[in-house]
Amino acid sequence: MSIAGLDPSGGAGLLADIKTFEALGTYGLGVCTALTVQTESRFLSVEWQSAEQIIAQAAPLLETYPVAYCKIGILKDAATILEVIQVVKAIRPHIRIILDPVLKASAGYSFHDTAQLSVWKKVLEQVYLLTPNYQEALLLSGEEEGHNAATTLAAYCAVLLKGGHRQERPGVDSLYTDTVNILDIPAGNENVFPKHGSGCVLSAAITAQLAAGSSLPTACITAKLYTEKFLASHSSLLGYHIT
Repeated sequence: MSIAGLDPSGGAGLLADIKTFEALGTYGLGVCTALTVQTESRFLSVEWQSAEQIIAQAAPLLETYPVAYCKIGILKDAATILEVIQVVKAIRPHIRIILDPVLKASAGYSFHDTAQLSVWKKVLEQVYLLTPNYQEALLLSGEEEGHNAATTLAAYCAVLLKGGHRQERPGVDSLYTDTVNILDIPAGNENVFPKHGSGCVLSAAITAQLAAGSSLPTACITAKLYTEKFLASHSSLLGYHIT
């Protein structure tokens, strides 16, 4: 299941997640958290769905289908994320949550005020895997360096620190399965282009691989390869989902 925003360009959010699930052989269920007005390069506005509206969409799906993994993207605030996760887990106690903490759109729009971040500890305690980029990890942890940020966050859940914004190690993703064990995943050989929604695609691909039975390290490695193919698929900010 994907619980994410509806990006009309199809590059990010719910539509990108469902395309990724389908391309990787997994049937995807979708729950809308926000209606955005945007293109791949401009973010104009957002209309948020409340926790009640999101739960109303998700509950009958969770009650009907054996959903084992759930990827969560943008929601209005950390309190809404926590409320939604608590209900999801009440219905499906063993479900695993993959959280892509979208704090700022690539077009520059900020989704979360830092005053809300005190709630994030409770959120992270409910999460199986967190997939922040470098800046998101710093913001969520309060640290000033990426490794320290990821280690701090990994006290609550597994963390995949994405390498797209890492100046010292560009392109290298690091999986922290806990505060000690770290797996570095280097960039591949694809000639890639910047893409709107690449973080959404990566977290959705990890979710699909986990649902197919892969271990967490294998899911992250395979998802990175899939995402690199997506990044290489076209020179524009939008890409194609091909396997």
